[in-house]
Amino acid sequence: MSYELVCGIETHIELATKTKIFCSCTTQFGGEPNTHCCPVCTGQPGTLPILNKQVIEYAVRAGLAVHCDINNNSHMDRKNYVYPDLPKAYQISQFDEPVCINGYVELDSGKKIRIERIHIEEDAGKLVHDGGYTYVDYNRGGVPLIEIVSMADISTPQEAREYAEKLQLIMRNVGVSDCKMQEGSMRCDVNVSIHQPNEPWGTRTEIKNINSLSNIVRAMELEMERQEDILDSGEKVIQSTMRYDANSDTVYVLRSKENADDYRYFPEPDILRFYISPETVESIRSSLPELPDAKLKRYVNDMGLPENNARLIYKYRNVTKFFDEAVNDGAGANNVLNMILGPIYATLQTEEDKENFEIKTTSKQLSDLVKLIDEKKIRANKAKEVLSKMLESGKDVTEYIKEDDLSGLSDDDLKTLCQGAVNANPKAVEDIKSGKDKAINVMFGYVMKNSRGKADVKKAEAVIREIIAGM
Repeated sequence: MSYELVCGIETHIELATKTKIFCSCTTQFGGEPNTHCCPVCTGQPGTLPILNKQVIEYAVRAGLAVHCDINNNSHMDRKNYVYPDLPKAYQISQFDEPVCINGYVELDSGKKIRIERIHIEEDAGKLVHDGGYTYVDYNRGGVPLIEIVSMADISTPQEAREYAEKLQLIMRNVGVSDCKMQEGSMRCDVNVSIHQPNEPWGTRTEIKNINSLSNIVRAMELEMERQEDILDSGEKVIQSTMRYDANSDTVYVLRSKENADDYRYFPEPDILRFYISPETVESIRSSLPELPDAKLKRYVNDMGLPENNARLIYKYRNVTKFFDEAVNDGAGANNVLNMILGPIYATLQTEEDKENFEIKTTSKQLSDLVKLIDEKKIRANKAKEVLSKMLESGKDVTEYIKEDDLSGLSDDDLKTLCQGAVNANPKAVEDIKSGKDKAINVMFGYVMKNSRGKADVKKAEAVIREIIAGM
């Protein structure tokens, strides 16, 4: 039986503040268990939370980056539930007046996934299961989060992945979070339901805390299959909270799904309402950098870069900053891009390496090298060899290419080399005469080797063909 998917995603993103949302404890990842916490973030009696102003600013920044309206008046709420990782038995979050509403993320297809709201809240602690015991680490408790809640506009697992990836790129680009899913600073709760065409939507289930883009797709596929089997057998899907286990490649029910009423939301009495002025919103808006999709369009439409190649850099903020600086210094965009995708990326093995982009060569040093290619003073292959050495040492191009290397080859010297290539390769000459043009490549090798890469290949080809024609 044919079914259609309805999906919405709640994305939790840890903000890149130095301290927690209601206290001065560090937000640094890791550390010995229960060393990054205090009486405030563990909810000890008599303590009072103080809202971190930067959390609000980051939430506004995130909202503007995804086209949200900003609520000038907002407040915090208590979300009540009991779980070991939440020592005060409630989470300070937002309910009816979130900071941001009514945004969207546009997919490559042009389809817009609407965003219902973005609200701020505190993270919970972490349960560690070991040797039959469960331990609680409260280091993460009180770390500031934004929760980005999409509308149920997603129709395929692939759209879900693209939406989550674009959110990740945008949030990294505007500097509100590193969005490292492997460290938990971005986590997705995926709501899944299926229904027959033209029928009412089915009962949804929520797959909690998915921590990779590929796992989003796989978890959705498995849950869709599970729901299809239930409906095909004539039974009903029960609203549930699910978990995806990547090790066993299975989804399973954790508990029945809660509704908002179960959390007994009410305004947080220990934190005053807050006001975000229109002037503050516009100041934050004006500080936003160029967003990834706009950057990709500029690279392809304005600079003429191949889209497939441009896509290999546009998602990394530090890489694109380096690229733009080199181009703005006067180097050709295509040659700069080729140098990045070649020797530079060869030294960066992981996504995190590319995101951090810690290399010894500066954008000015790369620009100086690329200008030599642009001016046809050296060939691209020679430049790549030189750049590999520059990346190891951090030295300028002048350390590896001297003035003599840049002097061109005279016409007489080129003719002498081409004659030598013809004399040294009689079989290639016969092949060319018989119409096998590829044989000329052998002679190019001779010319380039003996000119130490200085020869112009197109000129050499013309000279070699002239010599052969006169034989």
